[in-house]
Amino acid sequence: MSDPEEVGNGERDLVERLAELPTMAHPTVSPDRSEVALYYDVTERNELHVLNSKTRELHQWSDGEVPRDARWFVDWAADGDRVFFHLDEHGDEQNDLYAIDRDGRVEPIVEMDGQVFLADVGENGTHLLVGSNRDGQMNLFRHDLASGETTKITDYERAVYVGHLSPDGERVAYATNETDVYENQDVYVAGVDGSDPRNLEIGETGAEATPADWHPDGDALLVGDNTVNLGRCGVYDLETDEVAWFGGGQFDETPQFFLSDGNQFVAVREREASTVPVVYDVVTGESEEFALPDGVVNFGWGAGDYILEDGRILLSFSTPTRRSELLAYDIETHDYETIVEAEYGELSPEDFADADYFTVRSDGIPDTPADAVDHDPYDELEIGAILYDSGHRPSPLLVHPHGGPRARSTKQFDLYAQFLVSRGFSVLQVNYRGSSGRGREFVERLYDDWGGAEQGDVATAAEHVIDEYPIDESRVVVFGGSYGGYSAYWQMVQYPDLYDAGVAWIGISDLSDMYENTMSHFRTELMEKYLGTPEDNPGLYEERSPTTHAANLSAPLLILHGVNDRRVPVSQARLFREALEEHGFEAGEDADFEYRELGEEGHASTDIDQKARTFHLLDEFFERRIGTDASAVGDATSTSED
Repeated sequence: MSDPEEVGNGERDLVERLAELPTMAHPTVSPDRSEVALYYDVTERNELHVLNSKTRELHQWSDGEVPRDARWFVDWAADGDRVFFHLDEHGDEQNDLYAIDRDGRVEPIVEMDGQVFLADVGENGTHLLVGSNRDGQMNLFRHDLASGETTKITDYERAVYVGHLSPDGERVAYATNETDVYENQDVYVAGVDGSDPRNLEIGETGAEATPADWHPDGDALLVGDNTVNLGRCGVYDLETDEVAWFGGGQFDETPQFFLSDGNQFVAVREREASTVPVVYDVVTGESEEFALPDGVVNFGWGAGDYILEDGRILLSFSTPTRRSELLAYDIETHDYETIVEAEYGELSPEDFADADYFTVRSDGIPDTPADAVDHDPYDELEIGAILYDSGHRPSPLLVHPHGGPRARSTKQFDLYAQFLVSRGFSVLQVNYRGSSGRGREFVERLYDDWGGAEQGDVATAAEHVIDEYPIDESRVVVFGGSYGGYSAYWQMVQYPDLYDAGVAWIGISDLSDMYENTMSHFRTELMEKYLGTPEDNPGLYEERSPTTHAANLSAPLLILHGVNDRRVPVSQARLFREALEEHGFEAGEDADFEYRELGEEGHASTDIDQKARTFHLLDEFFERRIGTDASAVGDATSTSED
């Protein structure tokens, strides 16, 4: 295989133009609300930038000190003179916490074994709340900025993922599970040193409750819960121990943050394949959606703040054809202003394919025969999906299942989908049972059933598109990453008659090895939560591992994996390669499968050079294996019937 850096004929092809499109990530407002810190790779490398919210001037603070990959968020120090960021070793996510000031000076703040993340910054500026799996499981620690001392404040067997400091810095709210019901999650409030933890007992046992924000007065918590199936938002009064619930139960909703006066809060509402912000009045219970086009709003994750000094709300917004941009939204007038526009380089929104949402009925059993595991029909459900029509007639079809699995494909700008469309593919994304956005019951349908009905949903949606659209049935491909990589492996061994090629990227192939070698919080909150342990369910772990059925492979497969991946270790790719070789399959560009480990990369990457490398590898594979024409990309978004 030729080296990706040497691919090309001297002209800048679409791979470079797409990969080099500048991307913003993790915007967060400063304590005085006058500035916004964000990652931005407008210099062709990810760097920390700070935006003046009034003048729109953008200043670059870092010069190579922050990670190339912008996966992990940033947040401000309480004095507004420094920004905290996470630094790992070439994408391995074994983060330490660092700070950078306005002069570009960098210093380590919290260095511990394992993964460290910033949970919250104390408003008084003396302490940080951090999470770490230093001692095995993910728990919370309190870091004293003056002394540099880091003290463990929780010690649970199940992961503690979130933590929020009260406004006075004396208490902490977090979520974990101490019950015997594995899918349960409860909200706790404790002293800032971890003393006197109190389970607020929100919702029923078996449901998931999460704290989202403290009320500005410190007397209430904004919480989420899925007891009634669809996610709902509530305000928990810490004095009366009562919860006021909001919303009509029509949509899956997730709370985000209180507004400055505490009389309103913002949530996000999932509708089909869109994400819509909504503001709730705490007193009246009335709500109003933000007046934005159909698309996806993102408030990010982590400890950030999103309220500007004029009271407007900072948000990221995108559509399938409109790249992510920063908006300032006025909830009183419902007017908004773009404060950082998206960059398009030599391209424009008109060059991108739009995405159409549709549904298909599925009982988890497609017409295509199952070669690995036979299933009886499951409950027939309405399964949502998105199709990017490339305009080619007929077009090859690329089935692109999402990762997670607790995630979903949405109508936001998707660089990988647009790259694939540029190669002539119509791209199908399926929100199979187990996806988020449709409530707890839909998520739990994937428990104890990886490689079951959800994979049937994917294949059924693919069959629907093949039947209803002008698809070249001799060029149907599956490509996915992470759990989508598991799906790619599984589709290739379960439904080999459906596919003419596949790409498994950072995918899970051997469930027992994944259990043993992933990070502790993924072991408990992903593997055990969904499948139990290998000791409890050895048959399930073996039966639903793609490696068990590697002999079923009948079409070319490209295996891609980052060597520094700690979520889905590279052993997953190596084990599937070994399984193929044991069955007599050969590796090579003209052989049964192709294999590539990606150096200095972990669980995918946002770095421009690393994205371009992946695009080139995909491009070469598809051109060799199914005859995509990279030289004809100028027609990729044409709607002609030629």
